[in-house]
Amino acid sequence: MSPWLTVVGIGEDGFKGLGRNARHALLRATRIIGAQRQLDLLPVCIRGERQVWPSPFSLEPVLTQRGTPVCVLASGDPMFYGVGASLARQVAAEELLILPAPSSVSLAAARLGWPLQEVVTLSVVARPLAAINAHLATGVRLLVLSNDGSSPALIASLLAESGFGPSRLSVFEHLGGVDERRIDGLADDWQHARVADLNLIAIDCLACSDTPRLSRLAGLPDSAFHHDGQLTKRDVRAMTLARLAPMPGELLWDVGAGSGSIGIEWMRAHPSCRALAIEADAGRQGLIEHNRDALGVPGLQLICGKAPDALHGLEAPDAIFIGGGVTRDGVLDTCWQHLRPGGRLVANAVTLQSEMTLMNWRAQHGGELTRIHVAQAQPLGEFDTWRQALPITLLEVVKPR
Repeated sequence: MSPWLTVVGIGEDGFKGLGRNARHALLRATRIIGAQRQLDLLPVCIRGERQVWPSPFSLEPVLTQRGTPVCVLASGDPMFYGVGASLARQVAAEELLILPAPSSVSLAAARLGWPLQEVVTLSVVARPLAAINAHLATGVRLLVLSNDGSSPALIASLLAESGFGPSRLSVFEHLGGVDERRIDGLADDWQHARVADLNLIAIDCLACSDTPRLSRLAGLPDSAFHHDGQLTKRDVRAMTLARLAPMPGELLWDVGAGSGSIGIEWMRAHPSCRALAIEADAGRQGLIEHNRDALGVPGLQLICGKAPDALHGLEAPDAIFIGGGVTRDGVLDTCWQHLRPGGRLVANAVTLQSEMTLMNWRAQHGGELTRIHVAQAQPLGEFDTWRQALPITLLEVVKPR
């Protein structure tokens, strides 16, 4: 079967910048669908009917034309945060031809002399700016697709607030076109409240000397979280996450989330990791919302309620952490019932009652128990001694496939 749908990536240089195959596809098409800005780049010799995407956006105008020669116009590389990826999920590969142009990211990397494989690419198009926080570290280079002309100023403010004010920003307007312009400056001295809506931001990250180091590995300092004391402490958190073992694309339930530290660090492990934080206390819900944005995982979903009732109807998880409420009737059994086969359940206990609950549950379902003792050196008069934190009993069990 020959393709009936062709997706043409077009740059700011318009029709003259297209290759031969893309030009011929547009000349043959009976209908051309795209944003008004891209349709306006076509010359009068293109005779196909022109149609603007509906608002709200929908692929229906393309899918209803199945079998008819149709072209979709996209910006740059259609498979890079573009409509090509959406269409590829709906149209079989043998029915679809994608002809990309250089993406704005490729053009920006060429202007800057940055090797593209060493750059982190992000999009804030209809996405929270807070996701940038997860990637901030001295020496990291970011290329960010802007939502609109206000994005550079908002991102500069975010960088300054996060301790990355010395970072250098380069904003590229209308990359590849006759109106291309570059604006350079530092985040903490950014002077441009608004630029052209079509822009890309390059960030060469540099932290202030007193900015905390926030590794992507498990075990962030306790000071990285706002909390009311209900927090899985750093060393125990690192050992807990090692057993939860986050993998790309997996979903975690953080039950009795407290300040959300386990779910947040789970999501920081990989951009595609997801987490649901289940918390009944309104004050702690606010702490979770603050922490998830400050640490760059605004996609963490907060479930306001108490387990086990709040767990019903949620997407089945690949891993579950129970940080509180293990003695509550039905919590362990409900979590186990919903856990995917091959999934991991990790529960921590501090009190004798919760420890006994874990031991009795293990007798039925198996798993490993680990006793964690953490002590820190603290002053005792003129000397130092070890101050023992409350010991933690950790249950780890994998659900049979």
